[in-house]
Amino acid sequence: MALSLKNSINIKKKNRIIDKITRGGLLIPTILSASFVILIVFFVSMRGVSPFLNSQYGELSVDFIRFISGTTWYISPNIYGIFYIIINTLYVVILAALLAVPVSIFTALFIAKMTPRLISGFFKTVVELLAAVPSIVFGVFGLGVITGIVKNIAELFGTQTAGGISTLSTVIVLAIMIIPTITLLAVTAINAVEKDLEENSLALGATKMQTLFKVTLVKSKSGIFAGIILGIGRALGEATAVSMVAGNSGTGPNFNIFNTTRTLTSTMLLGLKETTGLDYDIRFSVGIVLIVLIILTNLILNFAKKKIGRFS
Repeated sequence: MALSLKNSINIKKKNRIIDKITRGGLLIPTILSASFVILIVFFVSMRGVSPFLNSQYGELSVDFIRFISGTTWYISPNIYGIFYIIINTLYVVILAALLAVPVSIFTALFIAKMTPRLISGFFKTVVELLAAVPSIVFGVFGLGVITGIVKNIAELFGTQTAGGISTLSTVIVLAIMIIPTITLLAVTAINAVEKDLEENSLALGATKMQTLFKVTLVKSKSGIFAGIILGIGRALGEATAVSMVAGNSGTGPNFNIFNTTRTLTSTMLLGLKETTGLDYDIRFSVGIVLIVLIILTNLILNFAKKKIGRFS
């Protein structure tokens, strides 16, 4: 009896040691991941703050208030403004989300609940492949196909565009890019809904469609909203594809969907390799604003997610 008790104590000690070693092993990659984020933010911040300091590169410093509130990107020699770019970015992302979210949810509902397993697996694979397509491919597709469609649409309304390069083209490209992300997470959330709830709804006389829309979607709304948050995050941070179809207007804000636009990411990307000094570092200043915007957006959306999650 005493020997058995001693063995049990030894096993518990051994398990505690193994747990501590495992916890320490998991802590290392966690610290590395956090360090990368901190290093990136630190580097962007250091370069981004320098344009607002005096005696940089032998040029005048940039006025921060004018930078944040300006409606013209650049006036020689040192006047920059990004207020209209922030507005344009939010405007484009909101329109893209309004277009992508319904399509994603209905697609996820169809894949998860309305098709046989074999067909459902096929469609899910297609969506996964679409999610893996590089940004540059979306940009080329947007420039070669979507801009042409937008140009024809503009002509129907008697409006001219810059060869189809416009806000509408940017919105469509972003919507196509974020649909797979939202759809895949929505499929997972819908599949996680308890079968008993759906069966109870059907037993009480509800139709299949009523059950899907009033029970399944309602119960999976938290997971779907998480997908929306990730999709919007990708839309805010997308640069390559956006730069190819936005047009990078020099002034704004502009809410005409057929006119060119400019986003924070396209501002950072275009001309980055062709410029030096103040004009180079000011793009890191734009990066700081983008980071702050993404953080604020995520905080707001997560707050809304918690509020929505309280209601059934």
